[in-house]
Amino acid sequence: MLVVASAPGRAGIIGNPTDGYGGTVISCSLAERATVSVAPSAETRITIGGESTVLRERTEFELKQDRFDCARAVLNFLHLRDQPLSIEVATTIPIQAGLAGSTAILTAMVVALRHWLGLPPLEKHLLAETVRVIELHYLEIQCGYQDQYMTVFGGLNVMDFRDKEFYRELKHEIFARVENLDGSVAELPMLLAHTGQRRVSGHVLRPIRERWEQGDRAVREGYHRIAELARLGVRPLIERDWETVARYMNENHRIQQSLGASGEVNDRMIEAALNGGALAAKLAGAGGGGTILALCLDPDRTATALTAAGASCILHPAPSPGVRIES
Repeated sequence: MLVVASAPGRAGIIGNPTDGYGGTVISCSLAERATVSVAPSAETRITIGGESTVLRERTEFELKQDRFDCARAVLNFLHLRDQPLSIEVATTIPIQAGLAGSTAILTAMVVALRHWLGLPPLEKHLLAETVRVIELHYLEIQCGYQDQYMTVFGGLNVMDFRDKEFYRELKHEIFARVENLDGSVAELPMLLAHTGQRRVSGHVLRPIRERWEQGDRAVREGYHRIAELARLGVRPLIERDWETVARYMNENHRIQQSLGASGEVNDRMIEAALNGGALAAKLAGAGGGGTILALCLDPDRTATALTAAGASCILHPAPSPGVRIES
């Protein structure tokens, strides 16, 4: 039996990265998706982007800091080390771009493998939390909750992560509150520009997380304000008050920038977007490279400016379905 599942990338509009700090985030899924195919095989073979590896010995299921670790993590979580199968991964989400590309692969893989095993679908909140457990404990990546919830739910959402400042065991984890805004906002005048610089979100998030845990006033107050901006931003987003949305997005970025979470490449791309007519520009993810999000009423002009500044690709956030079985 062949099982195929896919999950979308995402872009944080306002509020990121407070999803790991009990905050609130407005986020939109992307048309770009990760697709995972699972099929019977005589050996455990993982294929990602045309490159393959075979896992035979127990030691080969240990993390190797390579592209196949995502599959190793899921196979270990599901106790599938002794059940040969073939997993093939393809994605149209830019890799390590701050768009939840790795989480989309994990989410699609969990759903595809559970379906292949004949297990019932998990409730969406539980699925998102399960993927978070795999990413944190089996892939050993520092993570918040936005990516997991967005790749599972899809769409344009405001997500409330209050009371989720610290990780809990899965059976004790508090579910986030997710409100879908698809029916209220038909189209977003926004575009994404990938800087071409790859980064691992855990490496970017860890230093600021340590500062937050130590009670750093700038981080604590800054993230409290960013979460507040997301809650304030829901109404102007629904009312299409783009100037107010832009003001909140810009403040969101200024705070992140002041904490050292942006990076030279991002800042240069953001400046190019603003010089190219964008009302606002900010990080779409954790920073340190990756992708920036611009709110622009003249997208062609802004896209031209970003391409001239070196953007490797331009994408357009648009609400798309969450994880699903394709076949």
